Amino acid sequence: MTDQAATPLIFIPENGVEAGPLDDGQRAWAKANGFAGQRGRLLAMPDAKGGIAAWLFGTGPEQGRPVFVAGLASASLPEGDYQLQGSFGDPTLASIAFRLGAYRFESYRAAPPAPRLVLPEAADAGEVERQVAAASLTRDLINTPANDLGPDALEARARDLATRHDMSIAVIKGNELLEQNFPMIHAVGRASAQAPRLIDLRWGKETDPKVTLVGKGVTFDTGGLDIKSAAGMLMMKKDMGGAANVLGLAHAIMDAGLPLRLRVLLPVVENAIAGNAFRPGDVLRSRAGISVEIGNTDAEGRLILADALALADEEKPDLLIDMATLTGAARVALGPELPALYSTDDSVAAGLAAAGLASEDPLWPMPLWSPYSSLLSSRIADLNNTASGGHAGSVTAALFLKRFVSKAAAWVHLDIFGWAPDARPGRPVGGTDQAIRAIYGLLRQRYSA
Repeated sequence: MTDQAATPLIFIPENGVEAGPLDDGQRAWAKANGFAGQRGRLLAMPDAKGGIAAWLFGTGPEQGRPVFVAGLASASLPEGDYQLQGSFGDPTLASIAFRLGAYRFESYRAAPPAPRLVLPEAADAGEVERQVAAASLTRDLINTPANDLGPDALEARARDLATRHDMSIAVIKGNELLEQNFPMIHAVGRASAQAPRLIDLRWGKETDPKVTLVGKGVTFDTGGLDIKSAAGMLMMKKDMGGAANVLGLAHAIMDAGLPLRLRVLLPVVENAIAGNAFRPGDVLRSRAGISVEIGNTDAEGRLILADALALADEEKPDLLIDMATLTGAARVALGPELPALYSTDDSVAAGLAAAGLASEDPLWPMPLWSPYSSLLSSRIADLNNTASGGHAGSVTAALFLKRFVSKAAAWVHLDIFGWAPDARPGRPVGGTDQAIRAIYGLLRQRYSA
């Protein structure tokens, strides 16, 4: 809608000043200031009283212009109300990008007030709100340090979401994990002052298609007895990024009312160091009955995921998706912007990749290369939790998890980073959502009412 009080934000592609929606005076001002639609550049347009009549915003080359480029504008604009004009592309995506670029994490210090957006008439207000809320929930969780977001607090946040959406919730905690056969979740988390747990949330009709989400919830990772370096621990508050993304995604699914039976499983632990910590060389039993030799206690995420995936798999879901900040190898191979995507179903993988490109939430398909399974061999157990040789670390981690999934119609594993080390369109520096829009887009295509 048009709001007379809102300042226009006029999108201009590279070298598009002459063809853009500007009058002669505005064109002259743009040229005098060297503005030619350069990607990410903002230029204030003065009014007759010395105020700001509008802002010009450069979107860069027309060919291949990112759909989320509006997020660069909102990251830099001062407080105020804005309305989008010019060549901003899909109004819903542009609005989501603007709102996400204006994200601020303010739990510990005040941030400059964020710019506000008057939605374009053609934008889907409901989609904008739910996708921004999903991403903001995820970012807030990842950005919160471990002293304020240990296993107890993460459970409390899951309970908040359950209350909001009328989900059922069950929590298996501490020694109950051993009694109910989740030995690897217990082993990884038992050294912490806060007990390990498995959080199980359900929503939707039992007769609808079953979609199960599993999120790695390591609220802090010291590396265990194979302790990380000081530098290696600096960002380990984000090791629950899988759980955070799963909770954000669950909110979007439920807020949209997608006709599916949603289950969310969060194995939540702190990988701490104490006299009762699990050790290199230990052999752990798993829920699936597979024995696992511990080659490295810093490869703990796959252990807790394995028990949770085994539980999820018992129900034979139509689609089983896990998300985890799992390996540094995925970051070496693909960098921080491209989560590694593994799937037992090529059509699901292709659909997720396409949905990710359409929503500026890219994923990169990777192979479940079965010959590398031999790298996980152990002389005394069924598997080792780390691969020999130091090669293909993300692939072998995915192959490890695959051993615990056999009944689900389709399984997807996403090895995410959960962090933006540099500002990108719609993603300020810090904890970030990854794969939420891609997965949500695929689920909407498959399961819309």
